Amino acid sequence: MTEKAMRPEDITRLFVERSNAGDAAGVAALYEEDAVLAYPPGGVTRGREAIRELWERVLANRPHFEPEEPLPTLISGDIALTSTAPKDGAGARAQVVRRQPDGSWLRLLDMPEFVPVEQQP
Repeated sequence: MTEKAMRPEDITRLFVERSNAGDAAGVAALYEEDAVLAYPPGGVTRGREAIRELWERVLANRPHFEPEEPLPTLISGDIALTSTAPKDGAGARAQVVRRQPDGSWLRLLDMPEFVPVEQQP
């Protein structure tokens, strides 16, 4: 059985593990059915199935992802904001996650690359 994110911060770790294993379906399983991903850069991918298809293409190149330390999580009821300070200098990564009926958490909104205006080329 695939491990579920039982804390909002678990999603980042599971994302890295599954991406590095080439598991696009496992990555997509971290998202709600109607999730929105701000990727590829300048674009938006909507829905778990489209996210799976996107990650199949991305992971075909066998990229390696480094774990990033989560910043403090902000939780309000069943909604949480998670973020990391990227090691690749992308500026920030932020996700809105929602608690599921079984107590696990899934991504609803994902902005993996946000570069503040003053850092943009």
